[in-house]
Amino acid sequence: MSLAGEVCLITGACGFLGERIIKLLLEEEELTEIRLLDRDIKPDLITSLKESQGHTKLTVFEGDIRDPELLRKSCHGATLVFHTASIIDVIGLVEETELHGVNVKGTQLLLEACIQENVRSFIYTSSIEVAGPNPQGDPIINGTEDTRYSCCLKFPYSKTKFQAEQLTLQTNGEFLRSGDKIATCALRPMYIYGEGCKFLVGHMENGMRNGDVLLRTSTKEAVVNPVYVGNVAWAHVLAAKALKDPKKRAAIGGSFYFISDDTPHMSYSDFNHEVMKPLGFGIQGRLSLPLPLLFFISFLLEMAQVLLSPFLKFNPPMNRQLLTMLNTQFTFTYGKAQRDLDYTPRYCWEDAKTWTTDWLASVLPKQREIVRAPKHP
Repeated sequence: MSLAGEVCLITGACGFLGERIIKLLLEEEELTEIRLLDRDIKPDLITSLKESQGHTKLTVFEGDIRDPELLRKSCHGATLVFHTASIIDVIGLVEETELHGVNVKGTQLLLEACIQENVRSFIYTSSIEVAGPNPQGDPIINGTEDTRYSCCLKFPYSKTKFQAEQLTLQTNGEFLRSGDKIATCALRPMYIYGEGCKFLVGHMENGMRNGDVLLRTSTKEAVVNPVYVGNVAWAHVLAAKALKDPKKRAAIGGSFYFISDDTPHMSYSDFNHEVMKPLGFGIQGRLSLPLPLLFFISFLLEMAQVLLSPFLKFNPPMNRQLLTMLNTQFTFTYGKAQRDLDYTPRYCWEDAKTWTTDWLASVLPKQREIVRAPKHP
């Protein structure tokens, strides 16, 4: 099934994933138009995309996902939406009202615009964090969409992503103004890595400050299965094709899919080391403190955050939710996506690792300058 003739809107178009989806669409398909919606459009990205746009029209919409009028304009005449825009916050830097406003309210407004403007297909980029882990750190090994798991989401980011996902899936089958029905689905990628991953740069900077030894924040046993950004983008393209297929549309609409690939299962910390080892980085052999003690310290820091909140904003570098996520075995297969979306990883682990390491090598000199720069009072 081809996406030729589609008019596609991508929110978060200049983000880590959004950019890869656009490049893949330009490489693979002959869409009529691709619309880029982002609050901060990168001129360099637009210039590079125009070099490979072919006959596909590129249109830019710059603004906030919470602007209903902007959403109506960007959705007018569109047939397909990839909704990747969201605020990612795993340490509590962003107020919950802001997270809810962008991640939940923004999604709701976008879905309403799609209904009003007759957009037939809507694909939401969810997160593995909507599945857990739960506060008890109960593991999942090679889970599926049917895996039963007791989960109580307490972290604001996880909650808002889950709420937005539910809004998306509940909208499936609603009537458009044209009388047609919208079809929606959600993709739940594992931890996404690859060229442009800011989390990897952050870990690299911390390692530099520690004498080129990466800090261990997860035990070796807490294995997860990261996924390469190119494969996540490919899953989005395949989901769009599947929703366009009349034979598959009804079955896929209203469903969510875990997206992983053939990246080896390992802990977050060991994964960081795997892609940075060729750059000369080592890694701590064990956690800096026993895990129970780290949980206790995180608890004290969270209490301090609550007590200080009337006077100043204090964000602990670690919290119990993040500590649980980093130290829980939590892996999922992509079997359902393979069956329903014809998804198989487009890029192998060896290539993904090489490209990621090469990109990190390209930004290494600049990051060393940042780390060595004197801090001004």
